[in-house]
Parts: sequence; C-alpha cells; structure tokens
Amino acid sequence: FGAAWLHSTPEDCEFRRRGLENLCPGAQFTGWDVHGGYAEYAVAPEEFVYPAPPQIDDAHAAPLMCAGIIGYRSLRIAEARDAPTLGLVGFGASAHIAIQIARHWGCEVYVFTHTERHRQFAREMGAAWVGSVGDDPGVQLRSAIIFAPVGELIPPMLRVLERGGQLVCAGIHMSPIPQFDYDLLYGERVLRSVMNSTREDGEGLMRVAGEIPLQTTVKTFALDEANEALRQVKESELSGAAVLQIA
Repeated sequence: FGAAWLHSTPEDCEFRRRGLENLCPGAQFTGWDVHGGYAEYAVAPEEFVYPAPPQIDDAHAAPLMCAGIIGYRSLRIAEARDAPTLGLVGFGASAHIAIQIARHWGCEVYVFTHTERHRQFAREMGAAWVGSVGDDPGVQLRSAIIFAPVGELIPPMLRVLERGGQLVCAGIHMSPIPQFDYDLLYGERVLRSVMNSTREDGEGLMRVAGEIPLQTTVKTFALDEANEALRQVKESELSGAAVLQIA
C-alpha cells in the first residue's frame, strides 16, 4: 500500500462530491500538512491509500504514488487514451511512467528533451521520435504534456498540436508564459493545467500498472542520503526516479 501527495479532504467539500477532491481548498497533503515522505511511519485515511500491484515491489511502486499519479492524471486530461499521437516534454520520473501507459493504450509517443541521457532513455522506452522542443517531429500531435516547469515551452508546443489538440501542463509551478499570437491557440486547441490527483486517478493507475505490468526505473538512497538524491534529481543525473529507503 502507498500514500500519495493528496492526504485527505473534508467530506463536505463540494469538489469532493463532484469527484474533484484534488481541487478542494481544504485539502491536506502528505509531507506538507501531515507527517510523511521523510518519515519512518505515517498515518493516512484508508480511502486515500492505494494497493500497489502485487508483482511490483515497494521500491519500484514508490514512484507510482507521486510521479505516476500525476502522469496518469495528465494522460487522462490530455485524453491520451484516444490520441494516436502524444508528445511528452521532459523525460523524468513522471514521463518514464506515462510513456508506458500511453503505449499500452496504443499511442505513438514523441519525446522532447534536451538531455542526451534522457533522449537515450526515451528511445529505450519505445518513443517513436526523440528531439528538442522546436524540432519538427514530422507529425501533428493530438495531445501533449509538458512535465518541465518552463513556460517558454508552451508556444512552440502549441505549434505542433493539431486543431482541437490538448496541451497539458503537469507541474506544480511554472516559469512565466511568454506572450504569443492567438493563432497558436485558435483552432480549438486547449491549454490546461493539472492540480494534484484524485482517488479515481490513484485507483485507475494501480489497475493499469498491474495490466501492463508497469516497470519503473529507480535509484535507491538511504534516508540520510536524501540531500544527495535531491541534488541528482535537480541536476538531471538520474534516469527514472529517486527512492528513499526508510529503515
């Protein structure tokens, strides 16, 4: 079992009643409002805890509870299940999970990343094309997800979306979005953000993770190596996700 970033919401929340508890103003978050993440023990409400597929061990299931759930929600909002072509911008912990789900759904995945380590990783994970933002992927994309927190990436990614396409921003924070011509958005293109995740996302992710079965790439660190793990994530030195092993 694992606990995600969204720890709980008030039962009387209107957003929760609509199945959108991720938007609840009174939500509490693991490691922010309550103990968890860097704790040896944590307590969480049963309805916000998810059973990992039995064939995935704890270390490899850990990324599903954060990077995986955000990636899964981004795929849902991007309507990737019905998209023949999907772009992923940035290829870190979330994207290396999202590409497996997208390919399981039958998408051709086009990866935009500037780091050669991540480009090679994307190729190994089955990307149909790998390049940089601004490069021509050779097709118009039905949907795209930006995992990198860089607002300057939005205009060039709108350029490669087909009419009616979805561009989803998956980060919690993003640098300022530059001004761009309305023509880039015209044609009923949609620009959306992702905020946290719902219980439906967590449950859906665990089901599809077992079906694939999903394989995460992780590098484990002891709890007292947390600062080094964060440094390697910040410097893009990892392929996949960093996982802290709590004694």
